[in-house]
Parts: sequence; structure tokens; C-alpha cells
Amino acid sequence: MEQTKPYNIPKRLIYEAYKRVKANKGSAGVDEQSLKDFDQDLTNNLYKLWNRMSSGSYYPQPVKRVEIPKANGGVRPLGIPTVADRIAQMAVKMQIEPELEQHFHPDSYGYRSNKSAHQAVEQVRVRSWQQALALDMDIKGFFDAIGHDLLMRAVEKHVKEPWKRLYITR
Repeated sequence: MEQTKPYNIPKRLIYEAYKRVKANKGSAGVDEQSLKDFDQDLTNNLYKLWNRMSSGSYYPQPVKRVEIPKANGGVRPLGIPTVADRIAQMAVKMQIEPELEQHFHPDSYGYRSNKSAHQAVEQVRVRSWQQALALDMDIKGFFDAIGHDLLMRAVEKHVKEPWKRLYITR
């Protein structure tokens, strides 16, 4: 008799998320496992990730922190999740992004799929012929300073499936 899982996560979703993560390339996280290493036992690694996510026992590992030099001489911290964690994140992203996208303003370009800084600059160019006013807003340290409670209220409003909420929280 096959044991049922608390969360119905399609195996195909984990594989599709893996393909996107592989296409993005990226470095190893704190576990030092590269994509090449992950690929050496791909079937088992993907099954293990799917099994843990479907059972609710998946917990992401700590994020590796590296500092990237900035043009002005400073540094920007960058967090590098493990390959498995990037796949889990991508699986959730693939599921929630289509619904969440419709709530964003069309002129919002930051951190959005199929939107780029070049598109934002082009939109400014087009609009500058219509208006003599332009606003450039960049909230320094936004993701470091946003209230976690406020963010989670937004998640609860827009993400209904328990497994997605669970892994966003974790």
C-alpha cells in the first residue's frame, strides 16, 4: 500500500525547477555541492528533495555569504543557497509567480521575470516625451528592513496552498 504525502507536489515540478536552476548556473552553497556534483546522482537527489518537500520535512540549509565588490569601492553581500535549496525555491516561485504577477504595477521592473533595467530605461525614455517629470526610487536595504510580519500577511493573502506557505516561511 502506497503511503500518501501531506503535500501533493508533482515530481515533474521539481524536475522543471531543476532545469531552470541548471540554466541559471551558479555556485555551490554552504554544502560545497556544485551543480555538476548534484548531477552525478541527479535522480536520487531530485527524488530526495521531492520526498522531503512532499512530506513536510524539508528545511533549507544556511545560506553562504559572499561579498561582491561595488563600483564605488564598497561591497554588497550576496547569499548563495545550496543547489537543492535553489531548486526548492524555484519550485515555489514557479507556482506562485503567475498569480502574484497580476498584482504588480506594470511599471514595476525590479526583481520580476521578463523585466529588465533596459526595459525600465526605455519606458522612462518613452514617458519623458509625455511628462517633464521622472521619479527614480530605490529603497536602500529594502529587503533587510521590510517588516517580516507585513510580508507574511501579504503571503497569507495571496498564497493559499499550505505547502507553498510552509516553504516560503522556512
